[in-house]
Amino acid sequence: MKNVGLVLSGGGVRGIAHLGVIKALEEHNIRVKSIAGASAGAIVGAFYAAGHSWEHILEFFKTTPMFSWQNYTYSKPGLLDTDKFQKAFAAYLPDDDFQGLECKLYISTTDICTGKNHIFSEGKLIKKVLASAAFPIVLSPVRIDGVFFADGGITNNFPVEPLLSESDFIIGSYVNPLPTIEAQELTSSMDVMERAFKIGMATLSESKLSNCDVLVAPLELTEIGTFSLNRMDEVFEIGYSAACKALEKAPAFVAEAS
Repeated sequence: MKNVGLVLSGGGVRGIAHLGVIKALEEHNIRVKSIAGASAGAIVGAFYAAGHSWEHILEFFKTTPMFSWQNYTYSKPGLLDTDKFQKAFAAYLPDDDFQGLECKLYISTTDICTGKNHIFSEGKLIKKVLASAAFPIVLSPVRIDGVFFADGGITNNFPVEPLLSESDFIIGSYVNPLPTIEAQELTSSMDVMERAFKIGMATLSESKLSNCDVLVAPLELTEIGTFSLNRMDEVFEIGYSAACKALEKAPAFVAEAS
């Protein structure tokens, strides 16, 4: 059986599209052996590597309240205290260890003090997944062994590197297409911050997309905001449809990978 690697970018709610990609892969009998993820992609990747179905993971996103008053912080940098999500994650990752996963997992994070990217692949799991998803300003950085880590998308939002030497085929799910916009669309500080963040991620990521044998990067996601929590079902369907089309265009890959 071929070793298939899956790269899952960050993208907030747009990361739900990864679940649509996973559904399409399963329908084509493609089994993933290694996963590399950043931010939302790290969450999806960790849960899937732990054996959860795409349906169960989608339920997690729909039922876990992000902006609940209980999650707000008054003593850490960020609106929400990332550590307060540990209990919700523990329900899906009870072993809290990379070694207990069903496939190899790589988690992209950013050392917020040195500005360096760090990819975790062993040891305790939950804090590293939370750190990878700690979106600046919104979620507080996570302290791991005395070091503060934040969103992996800051420095490596498409962490394909660990998969290059161990995968026969690589599938990429990239949910941050960067459209050209008009200046009047930037109506708030959050709009400007998110736009700047997207530009930085796109600059670092798009040069690496060519490493994928099959790439799913639906342009329809440009209309979905990072925190558009009411559009999860729509995002899922966009990812599923785009993945089905990408696989239909690559019959030789499907035949070898399945």
